[in-house]
Amino acid sequence: MTCVFVQIRCKPGTTYRVAEQIVLREIHSELYSTSGAFDLLMKLYIPEGADVGKYINDHLLDIPGIERTLTTPTFKAF
Repeated sequence: MTCVFVQIRCKPGTTYRVAEQIVLREIHSELYSTSGAFDLLMKLYIPEGADVGKYINDHLLDIPGIERTLTTPTFKAF
């Protein structure tokens, strides 16, 4: 499995609704509220062999209220 972090910017007033939808989909390992340029930080594991971009597109980006995301792939744990 590939670990990635996804920062999520939500449309104003939708952060809690977006977070609730993510929780209901059970795709995340961890989900945090953050301050700054993005509203949420999600850690998730992409199944082995799956395309990261397609997986995120198919499982996350159709949630209403998501304005922008920034995905950071990981390579090795120390």
